[in-house]
Amino acid sequence: MKRLTLFFLICIFLLIGCTNSKGPDVSKIKVDIPIERFDQSFFALDTNNIAAGLKALMQSHPDFYTDFMQQILGVSGSDTNTISQDVSKIFIRGYSPMYHSLSQQYSDVGWLRKDLQKAFQYVKYYFPEYKTAKIILFMGPLDAPGVALTRSGIAIGLQQFGGKDFPAYQSMEAQQLFPAYISRRFEPQYIVVNSMKAVSEDIYPDRSGAKGLVEQMIEKVQKWWLLDKFLPATPDSLKTGFTKQQLDWCQANEGMIWNDVITTQKDLYTKNPLAIQNYLGEAPFTQSLGPSSPGNIGQWIGWQVVKKFADKNSSMSIADVLKADARKILEEAKYKPK
Repeated sequence: MKRLTLFFLICIFLLIGCTNSKGPDVSKIKVDIPIERFDQSFFALDTNNIAAGLKALMQSHPDFYTDFMQQILGVSGSDTNTISQDVSKIFIRGYSPMYHSLSQQYSDVGWLRKDLQKAFQYVKYYFPEYKTAKIILFMGPLDAPGVALTRSGIAIGLQQFGGKDFPAYQSMEAQQLFPAYISRRFEPQYIVVNSMKAVSEDIYPDRSGAKGLVEQMIEKVQKWWLLDKFLPATPDSLKTGFTKQQLDWCQANEGMIWNDVITTQKDLYTKNPLAIQNYLGEAPFTQSLGPSSPGNIGQWIGWQVVKKFADKNSSMSIADVLKADARKILEEAKYKPK
């Protein structure tokens, strides 16, 4: 009996230890993330009386209406003129079948609200002054953004989260826009990750610009490092967009990948667009490393460098790590994988 009790105590201790390793306790941080269903309101419009419907939509969704009309449909968002009416009718009639499929999948978004609130608790833990806002669900054309920061919150385009086998992604036109290596990430579980990437971009805007290769590798990936803080229990495959097999390959070949970078590129700070595209571009794989590798492998390498730097400078605040110069990070990390 004593052995059994001891066994259960050890199990409890291990469970507590596992929980703590997944990030700080944020359970007492109050965060409210309301979800606005613009998608439902828009596709409920009567196309036979579109003018009155758009006017009512403008009143019921005053914050997002203009953004949607201007940025998504490409028409004036200040009124309900004839062009706005005609484009809205065409869009509703053309995309209704796709919307009805997605509306069934997203009829209950309680899980999404719960997951986003948890993520925002971590955001508030590390950045208490960060202002959280609502989530706006909409549905736009396939090429509309999946996640975008707006004046009133985070807009999530459900057209990019139907699941990798969603019929709309299988057409020739859709595959030209989004090849399979990209559309496989159009799964619901990427919504929270992509939302937190948008928040990371808001906190730490991309400043890599026209900088050199390794500088871009490190500066772009500092947002991945921030994702580790906001989503401590989320698998790396979702944060990176790599498959599990690609991640395993990266971990098994880390030394070879870094050797490829430093031997192929004599100047690690080269601004050669071909080199930057090879290591940091969207692609099914990295040309210089073969088909087992993922595209954008340079960002994964940068991630390892930043993590090594942060571990060596544990007294530094998150803000200081984010502000650190890329060259300083590389030099102090002394990154030499085997």
